Amino acid sequence: MNGVSDALVGDPERAVLAAVKMLALFLTAVVAFRLTGRRALTELAPFDFVTAVAVGALIGRTATATDASWLVGTAALVTLLAAHVAVVYLRFLPGVRRVADPEPRLLVHDGVVLPAALRRCGITRPDLDIVLRQHGVTDLADVRLAVFEPNGAVSLVARTGHDDPAARTTSCAPDLPPNLG
Repeated sequence: MNGVSDALVGDPERAVLAAVKMLALFLTAVVAFRLTGRRALTELAPFDFVTAVAVGALIGRTATATDASWLVGTAALVTLLAAHVAVVYLRFLPGVRRVADPEPRLLVHDGVVLPAALRRCGITRPDLDIVLRQHGVTDLADVRLAVFEPNGAVSLVARTGHDDPAARTTSCAPDLPPNLG
């Protein structure tokens, strides 16, 4: 019965130490995220997502590991967040931006779904229909643009009352960035 008790309860002193480490790491992460900006928590580009997952893994592992101190966890956390901040600012260089941020992709143009773009983004037509309904769109003809954004969201631009249906084309309009095609 002692084995079951140890498996469920373990060493109460280690549990208290893990709780104290977790609280210290949580507070450290809150301060570090506050200093590095809200971006990592609100706009999840792929490198933001990797950072968020790594922070969670790092905090969880450090809090429960007997061989990892708060200082070791904090050093790793600060290094990870510093690397994140570096990528945030290096993205202003075109070469880094191409690697760090995927291009937005046009999914719908003037009510016409672009199937090849859906495939490239891994979105099925039913997935697109869900997004349209979530945005209150019941008629595809009401959509001027649907764009798959770098953070994985789909942005919609509705047709206005003075759009000219006769001017519809299946290519990007001249006022759109060329990378949306």
